[in-house]
Amino acid sequence: MTDAIFAGLPELEPGSVWLVGAGPGDPGLLTLHAANALRQADVIVHDALVNGDCLKLAKPGAALEFAGKRGGKPSPKQRDISLRLVELARAGNRVLRLKGGDPFVFGRGGEEALTLVEHGIPFRIVPGITAGIGGLAYAGIPVTHREVNHAVTFLTGHDSSGVVPDRINWEGIAKGSPVIVMYMAMKHIGQIAANLIAGGRSPEEPVAFVCNAATPEQVVLETTLSRAEADVAASGLEPPAIVVVGEVVRLRAALDWLGALDGRVPAADPFANRVLRDRA
Repeated sequence: MTDAIFAGLPELEPGSVWLVGAGPGDPGLLTLHAANALRQADVIVHDALVNGDCLKLAKPGAALEFAGKRGGKPSPKQRDISLRLVELARAGNRVLRLKGGDPFVFGRGGEEALTLVEHGIPFRIVPGITAGIGGLAYAGIPVTHREVNHAVTFLTGHDSSGVVPDRINWEGIAKGSPVIVMYMAMKHIGQIAANLIAGGRSPEEPVAFVCNAATPEQVVLETTLSRAEADVAASGLEPPAIVVVGEVVRLRAALDWLGALDGRVPAADPFANRVLRDRA
């Protein structure tokens, strides 16, 4: 059965690199291409956010190299990681660069791929389920709902220098995007919330923090823009977290399917007769 599943899938050739997304946490969210890469790779260079259970699918004898970058903690430099992939490929290895979520969604996959191009290393991109979609789904929060929003904005809460990006048009996003999904935003949520409120967002706008999404350690905090900073501080929660702002957060009262498995009773009307803004 296993051979039949992988029949016809591409081979990870010696001297090449595959940049692969592992999804937000649950190993069951690995794609078939990702599992195929794990069973072939000689060396797996993995991020901090890759669930260790995913690595159990590696072939016997595969070398595992940790190359995780975590905000505020000692981490390898991005250029060094990229050049390490080149070095491993030039040594004739089948190299798997395994990244949490999707390599091209706030995952530095583009930077690593450009380095491979610069040095003439063959590569393949394997998309993964990004945490801003899959992680929220595990919290029972859809990023779109046709009675709530016809647009969604994905953004990062800090730039390469570790501060809130000043190139983001916060007023434009506050006024134009019904749902905002933020990566790496927990540390700066106070400033981000203030920016959105100053841009016209309601202080009572629903907000959810999904920490350790799609893992057994997942925790969800529901709050509002005005209370977000204080509630996060009081909760003691820490990154990694996905943050979502918008009316879709209210749907969690009905769609928290993991909570339902533990006995939580879903709400029949999560909007409680509220007037929704984006009907069509």
